[in-house]
Amino acid sequence: MRIDNSAFKRVEEFKYFGTTLTNKSSILEEIKRRLRSGNACYHSVQNVLSSRLLSKNLKIKIYRTTILPVILYGCETWSLTLWEESKLRGFENMVLRKIFGPRRDEVTGEFGRLHNEELNDLYSSPNTVRVMKSRRMRWAGHVAHMGEERGVHRVLVGKLEGKRPLGRPRCRWVDNIRTDLQEMGCGHMDWIGLAQDRDRWWTLVSAVMNLQVP
Repeated sequence: MRIDNSAFKRVEEFKYFGTTLTNKSSILEEIKRRLRSGNACYHSVQNVLSSRLLSKNLKIKIYRTTILPVILYGCETWSLTLWEESKLRGFENMVLRKIFGPRRDEVTGEFGRLHNEELNDLYSSPNTVRVMKSRRMRWAGHVAHMGEERGVHRVLVGKLEGKRPLGRPRCRWVDNIRTDLQEMGCGHMDWIGLAQDRDRWWTLVSAVMNLQVP
C-alpha cells in the first residue's frame, strides 16, 4: 500500500505503542498477550504472594501495583466479549487463590480451593473487569470533549461506510460504553452529551467500578 511517497507492507497484525492490532479488528490476540505478560509477572512474585510473613493486604497491594497494570495496559480502547472478560477474571482468581491460600473445612479439617464467590467476598477491591470498565468510561469522557475532526474521535466514534456483515456483529467500543451506562440506569441517554457534565460523568466513572454485577 502506498500513501504519497511512502510504502507500507500489508500484514495481518502489528504492534503499535505496545498494543497488538490485527486486520480483523479483534482484541483477542492482545488479551492473550496481556495475560502471558501478566502470568510472567505473577511467576516472578508468586513466592512473595504465598509468603506467611506478609499480610494479605500487602499482597493485594503488590498485585494491584505490579501485575494488574501489566494486564490492563491499553484497556481504555478494548471492546471485549463475555468470553474475554471471563479470561481476565479467571487470571485474577488464580492470583487471589495464591494470596488467600486454601480454605479449610471446619468439619473434616481438609483443605480445598476457594470458590469464586468466596474470593469475591475476601477481595474488597473492584475486580479486573470493573477496573477496565471504569478506565474505559474515563477515556470515553475525554473522547466526548474532543472535536469531531480529531483522529481519536473519528476512530472510536465514527461510522464506516458500507454494511456490517451478516450474523451477530461484534460489539463496537461505543456499544460497550452504552452497555456500561445501561448498568448504571443511563442507557437511554446520549453518552457524549452526558459526558459534557464533568462532575456527573466522574460520578458514573467511579460508580461503574464498584457496581456489584457479574
